[in-house]
Amino acid sequence: MEHSATRSRITLDEAVAITRTGDLWIFRGSSGADRAIQALTNAPVNHVGMAVVLDDLPPLMWHAELGKSLPDMWTGRHQRGVQLHDLRGAVQVWSARYGQRGWLRQISTQISPEQEDQLLRSIARLDGTPFPSTAKLTGRWFAGRLPRLRKPSDVSIESAYCAEVVGMTMEEMGLLEQRRRGSNWYDPGRFWSGDRLPLAPGVEFGREIEVLLSEEDLAAGRRSAGEGA
Repeated sequence: MEHSATRSRITLDEAVAITRTGDLWIFRGSSGADRAIQALTNAPVNHVGMAVVLDDLPPLMWHAELGKSLPDMWTGRHQRGVQLHDLRGAVQVWSARYGQRGWLRQISTQISPEQEDQLLRSIARLDGTPFPSTAKLTGRWFAGRLPRLRKPSDVSIESAYCAEVVGMTMEEMGLLEQRRRGSNWYDPGRFWSGDRLPLAPGVEFGREIEVLLSEEDLAAGRRSAGEGA
């Protein structure tokens, strides 16, 4: 597996070429909504996704968002909520439409075929789950920091936001230890190197590598955003 641990910045082309399943893609924006999430979670970032790179498919991004600029690669539809996107297109849209800076954190662990199978089961189960409203998102985040009165398995997944999706998927793949407080314990900042994830034994992630986009990348992101609006 190729790593870029000695570099702090790479182009989007380089990042797409080296990303592997399990890598984290983290974003930070400056809009009012972005700053609200950062302030609420006391984190420097407001969005996280996970790379999915299987067989001969192009690299994909597994995440949740309010927008529907890109087609979901699992269903073939434009939809809001939990989605599987072309990774390059997703980064372009998040940079051009939402004004986000992006970083890549590479996983050092080799993903096994069994973990890939579990990843696909998680995608099949969660894809299309709605994104919660801002009020519900805030309530879920606070609830994740209070003692639970019910087991996570007792609560149906009716909505989910980006950090929950990534956290649940990584737990089910065995990359993270199971959290007693449930998936709503996660927020985007948990996946930043300044915080500490409950990584399973032997699992490690590198530090953030900033991903730089060209003018062509930004133009492509604007086109995709316009087509999916």
